[in-house]
Amino acid sequence: MTKYSLTKTKKEYLGITLFQIKAEMSFGNVIRGELGGWIEKKENLDKNGDAWVFGNALVSGNAQVYDNAQVYGNARVSGDARVSGDAWVYGNAWVSGDAWVSGNAWVSGKLKLLAGFFFGLRYKKEEIKYVQVDDNYELIYKGDAEFGDDEYDEIQKAIKLLGEKGKLKNGKILI
Repeated sequence: MTKYSLTKTKKEYLGITLFQIKAEMSFGNVIRGELGGWIEKKENLDKNGDAWVFGNALVSGNAQVYDNAQVYGNARVSGDARVSGDAWVYGNAWVSGDAWVSGNAWVSGKLKLLAGFFFGLRYKKEEIKYVQVDDNYELIYKGDAEFGDDEYDEIQKAIKLLGEKGKLKNGKILI
């Protein structure tokens, strides 16, 4: 069975025709028959997983929402942007260009992410730490971390493990 369909209900946004989506089956927090948000084409929303676009949210261009990601409120996802994992984009947030939001990230408010990767939140100005891995990479973390006697070898092991677990993409750690 198909996860969702494009309805005949359309609206124009910045010269682009968007279609409201309708759930053809129940999954995650979505009930069969529920109307969702607005997408330009079926390629914008994964046909698998629990990914969904709710309410007044819009997804257009080559943007993709997949895995268990959710886009809702007045959020906009466009260009070549990707929203994946358990990420949420909501409120008046706008993610576009080559930007990626993944893992357990939440993007909300008036944020406009035009390029790059959004990995998560910093709570109450907690310290974000960096360890140089090599000329091209730094390991970014918060809290206490122990790397052993030879930091380089331990970090290389961590990077290898992240790669094996599918948590490393294009040199970026997916949370």
